[in-house]
Amino acid sequence: MSDVSTETQSAKTFNAEAFAMNIARAMESSGQALAAYLKPRETGEIKDKPPNELGEVIKTLSVVAEYWLSDKERAEDLQTRMGKAYLDLFGCAMRRMAGEQQPKPAIEPSPRDKRFKDPEWKSNQFFDFVMQLYLLTTQWAHELVRNAEGIDPHTRKKAEFYVQQITNAISPSNFVLTNPEVLRETLASNGDNLVRGMKMLAEDIEAGRGSLRIRQSDPSNLVVGVNLATTPGKVIFQNELMQLIQYTPATETVLRTPLLIVPPWINKFYILDLKPEKSYIKWCVDQGITVFVISWVNPDKELGKKTFDDYMKEGPLTAMDVIEKVTGEMKVHTAGYCVGGTLLASTLAWLAEKRRVRVTSATFFAAQVDFTHAGDLLVFVDEDQISALERDMEAAGVLEGSKMAMAFNMLRSNDLIWSYVVSNYLKGQPPTSFDLLHWNSDATRMPAANHSYYLRNCYLENRLSAGSMVLDNTLLDLSKVKVPVYNLATREDHIAPADSVLYGSQFFGGPVKYVLSGSGHIAGVVNPPASGKYQYWTNDNIRDVTLTDWLKHAQEHKGSWWPDWRQWLESIDGEMSPARVVGEVLPAIEDAPGSYVRVRA
Repeated sequence: MSDVSTETQSAKTFNAEAFAMNIARAMESSGQALAAYLKPRETGEIKDKPPNELGEVIKTLSVVAEYWLSDKERAEDLQTRMGKAYLDLFGCAMRRMAGEQQPKPAIEPSPRDKRFKDPEWKSNQFFDFVMQLYLLTTQWAHELVRNAEGIDPHTRKKAEFYVQQITNAISPSNFVLTNPEVLRETLASNGDNLVRGMKMLAEDIEAGRGSLRIRQSDPSNLVVGVNLATTPGKVIFQNELMQLIQYTPATETVLRTPLLIVPPWINKFYILDLKPEKSYIKWCVDQGITVFVISWVNPDKELGKKTFDDYMKEGPLTAMDVIEKVTGEMKVHTAGYCVGGTLLASTLAWLAEKRRVRVTSATFFAAQVDFTHAGDLLVFVDEDQISALERDMEAAGVLEGSKMAMAFNMLRSNDLIWSYVVSNYLKGQPPTSFDLLHWNSDATRMPAANHSYYLRNCYLENRLSAGSMVLDNTLLDLSKVKVPVYNLATREDHIAPADSVLYGSQFFGGPVKYVLSGSGHIAGVVNPPASGKYQYWTNDNIRDVTLTDWLKHAQEHKGSWWPDWRQWLESIDGEMSPARVVGEVLPAIEDAPGSYVRVRA
């Protein structure tokens, strides 16, 4: 295959008349996509203006350009090095054209780069040249940022991120004529792939109400309450911000102390209750735990004034009161995921300051309480960017879920954006059903007041760990939180980095068990024992130690961390009691997973 050109492979099947007809159909569908884009703008539903991010890109990259252009000698050296790299590439291309077999390339893609896996990227001289030209230009662009001296760390981090987004977008793999796999498919199918792709593009812009909502999964057999979030239970309480779900016991006896799970409101809770074989909630129920879960509302503009205080009081604090009424237990085990963990930690500090004993233990899944090493999302956090976001949110009342989802997708844009652009719209291949990616695209809105408080107090000013964060007129001090903590980090997490979670462990005042799981922010948490995947590490030393040093002395355990956590939970309070009947004390409002989780943004 590697020595056969795209043109030769496709010649046998190419039909010029069919190709012309399909190109016309594809153009018609692209016109429908344009109409779907323009319609909400013509009706005034969307008012286009230059995105705030564009100004940030120009401002940031201008700092880098100024460094290189402000010194003539420096600029000339840059041009010389770049010119030499391109001359090496042209020399390689000339030697290959002259018949030299496999001359040493000027640059090669990373073995982990999936974009250039097709053999024709190397076997075909044209595609090989285009690929190397792109890789050299990308390498040069990154070196511009990396070697620019005197730039402050935050500006450098932003510049690196923007350069990555730009270079990812202009990759030759993203265009029909410079992607051998797409071109081969286009010729072999007489352009039928482009017809299918443009039809999907029009559908996805229409689904996004004028903005492109890239489909990452086939939703046809992924329905919340039918194929996802199917663990039996009832909604036993609701208010403006949340529904509280109590799950039906699967064992005759249960741990006396119930478990309250506080998920992030940035996403929906059913990440912990995907298909039954992946469901952490179902596993907990099967392990004899009485499980309660907060299902956050998908807020609209009317809830835009809801604050971080409101989320604490109407979320975990209210849930604890309801659980006490239902079970008779004043204390609960708690677990918080991502920003839900940050809220839980804040709640624990608030309770400690008020001297209210409501919690037996706290578990954190990939959650941060200190944001010094907060990872890639810091790119979006500075005074100018937050102020611009606040102005937008003030008008809308909320931050649209699509914007937050896009920010997360951009952190891995080759995997979560461009691979789908190529597969969906160029190859015309609809995605398969994948519960995790379906959940990922099921974004939620965020109230303006709450989101602004979170960004400023946590990411920008890092007040929670510093002891200067005020919640409900109460100064929070994590050192007063004495309950046992199980602090789970994931090794490849780019949202709550493992070193950030480790560093944050030292701020709690009680015993902390730091556990590091294999994989990333989602797969490292949602890792059922039956799958036999990944591993986790334990090491009791968490004080004044870097992640690298911690790992050197850590013990590796194969498989899921879930059973280890269950043993830890029982070691704190192993007393058992008869299983509770759901709806016996408070009448059920509706079946789990409830109605709040079904509202799509």
